[in-house]
Amino acid sequence: METPLEEETSVGASAINAGPEHREELKASDQALAFMASIEPAELQKCVFPDSLVTVSEGGRDLGKFTVTVEFACRVQRPCLLLRAQSQGAIDDAPCGTIVTVYLSTDLEVLEEDYHEYVKLEDHSLDKRCHMVQHDGQMVINKVTTIGEEVMKESVSYPMSALRGLVTEGSNLLLMRLIALRKMVPEHMTFISFDQGLYITHTIFSELGLKQLEVDGEAVEVFGVERTVHSVEDSPTIWQCYFLDDGHLANRVQVGSPVTMRLLQLPSHLEKGFEKIPLVWEEDMQMRSMLLDRKVKLAIITDSLISLTVPKQYCVLSSISSYSLNQNMNMYVC
Repeated sequence: METPLEEETSVGASAINAGPEHREELKASDQALAFMASIEPAELQKCVFPDSLVTVSEGGRDLGKFTVTVEFACRVQRPCLLLRAQSQGAIDDAPCGTIVTVYLSTDLEVLEEDYHEYVKLEDHSLDKRCHMVQHDGQMVINKVTTIGEEVMKESVSYPMSALRGLVTEGSNLLLMRLIALRKMVPEHMTFISFDQGLYITHTIFSELGLKQLEVDGEAVEVFGVERTVHSVEDSPTIWQCYFLDDGHLANRVQVGSPVTMRLLQLPSHLEKGFEKIPLVWEEDMQMRSMLLDRKVKLAIITDSLISLTVPKQYCVLSSISSYSLNQNMNMYVC
């Protein structure tokens, strides 16, 4: 039965057991929870880098690109990680894409996520938007689907106590980086996630092992991870991803799809392509003035840091690091 225009469904916390057969409450496995609890800050630091792949058809036609960035951030005075992923391209010359932005705690708990998927057809466009955020011990999810002129709205909430081991469209990308860096997928790595109907389902990660892959004209060894996302009403969706030794994504494909995302150039080759020429700042009046100004600003921030609480200190330190990094990048001409 079709959903009426502008219909809004509020499933509520009882959605865990919702459905025609009153589904049993699903939980993440002990192995999955243990993996999330074992994540070390040093591992997260190794995951802070961008990925950029091209999307190609079976025939090798360039269809678009896929990018992922991870950085440290602060949200509501809480240290966290910010991941942004974007896929854009065209299907039969119709623009399409997916944009995901997610804030994660240091143990990969989802604090907030925005998901936007679109296909811009001339007479029948599709637009899906889903926002989830923690609020008063609940995960509140609002989804809006627009097909042409028809708009459907859904609203769901779950207690956070029922969402231990939650993996979303955004957080799974960081989780797989961590798995790839460890080069091992523990057995029974079963997490929970949301399907298209916003029901809790299982997501299972399994190891594909090592294989050789050609990237940038070189044969490199990559480590494979498979993600199987189950659904209440549809067949499971399976993704296979292969990673380089340093965690960079080299290949990503949805099983059954003719489209593949591939890494064209090795990160090491990209770094070699940029020659950094240091400036002699002592002999440049403008550069010397800029550096002195930076020292004054950093001194003021450092003095203020002493009186702040720990969460606020982390935010300020994060700001200092970002500020210093951005300024240092401006000291070189490529």
